[in-house]
Amino acid sequence: MRKEALGLLAILVLTVLIASGSHRARAAELVMFEDPGCAWCQRWLAEVGPGYPLTAQGRMAPLRRVQIRDQATAGVSLERPVTGTPTFVLANEGREIGRIIGYPGPAYFYGQLDHLLERLPKHDDRFRLPQSQEVRRYERPPQRLTAQTGQACAAKAWA
Repeated sequence: MRKEALGLLAILVLTVLIASGSHRARAAELVMFEDPGCAWCQRWLAEVGPGYPLTAQGRMAPLRRVQIRDQATAGVSLERPVTGTPTFVLANEGREIGRIIGYPGPAYFYGQLDHLLERLPKHDDRFRLPQSQEVRRYERPPQRLTAQTGQACAAKAWA
């Protein structure tokens, strides 16, 4: 009797894990494959990371960070292995739509991401921006001098 109960419990736990794990279909997401020692990953996290969730792109494809060594268990069907960091993979329902390899700066990143987002299915309202709203391109915040030190600092120019 006890063995049967343990067997049923194991089946129940396995069923729950499969149903809630990486096997379930997900909406669009941007998967960032990174490495702890990657200077360009750290630069992306400093320059783009804090504001990304607030952008139209970030709402359409939320960010999920994955270590490059864990790509086999990332829950994304990749077209080919990720070999360098940072690599940003746009996935829809667990399948790769496209990727951005490297990070030379915010303007490049957002320009490439806009092209990838255009490849998402158009029949789903989650992937459409309101007609009155355009995808915001990256613009360098204006510089201003602080009153106390006279040093340049970035003005808060994000919507």
